[in-house]
Amino acid sequence: MLDLLITGFIHIRLLDIIDIILVAILLYNIYNLLKGTSAINIFIGIIALTLIWRLVSALEMALLSQILGGFISVGFIALIIVFQPEIRRFLLLLGTANIISQLRLKIIFWNRGKDSSPRLSIDPIVEACEEMSKTKTGALIILTKKNELRQCINTGEKIEALISSPLLENIFYKNSPLHDGAVIIDKNKIQAARCVLPITKNKNFPQDYGLRHRAAVGVSEQTDAISLIVSEQTGKISYAKGGSLHIHLTTAQLKSFLLDEFTIHTKLTSK
Repeated sequence: MLDLLITGFIHIRLLDIIDIILVAILLYNIYNLLKGTSAINIFIGIIALTLIWRLVSALEMALLSQILGGFISVGFIALIIVFQPEIRRFLLLLGTANIISQLRLKIIFWNRGKDSSPRLSIDPIVEACEEMSKTKTGALIILTKKNELRQCINTGEKIEALISSPLLENIFYKNSPLHDGAVIIDKNKIQAARCVLPITKNKNFPQDYGLRHRAAVGVSEQTDAISLIVSEQTGKISYAKGGSLHIHLTTAQLKSFLLDEFTIHTKLTSK
């Protein structure tokens, strides 16, 4: 068995190297599509299960190999259903005309320096929430992390403006054409307004909260984004994270929460 493994590693063809590179690029781009969503855990589980299956097959463990092989073959049908939105996004990516230019730098530099995104401007967001709370102006602000929420940004009106308290307040002013829907902030910019978000399907969600709160929780269930909500009825400030809703925050509590969420990476890397 050891001789076969050594022989296999010695006789590596050029096509084998190309095959490995293409698979690596494919997996890397799938990871970029899924990162920050709940689907990433399923994806990692599939990769781990496939590697275990290949290992037990190489070790000629017939029974375990047959069980895992059968599970994987049947499981792919279910995965097509589970990953339907992600598969659609991946096919749309492959269908774009500039796909080669998009992938070229990733192949050469393996997407170096991607973590050097600007830090979030927290103060103007907190100030806007405080002012809208006083005037009972309903608002829904989404702060991205790893997942850029491109699928949600594309449903709204592109803005791509620097974060400022007056701009956020004007967007959510009740007579503004952009006040319905959510504002999405990514890379320290207001990327879009009037965005459509997925709604939570949690049957235990309190009935006295409206569509704004349901959308805030829904997007936090499916991604790693943070949702900030200002209630139009009460003026209370809330946030949603990981599918959980935290209500009735003071502005000091909101600022402390945002500092913990968006400066932890800087603290860790500076040590």
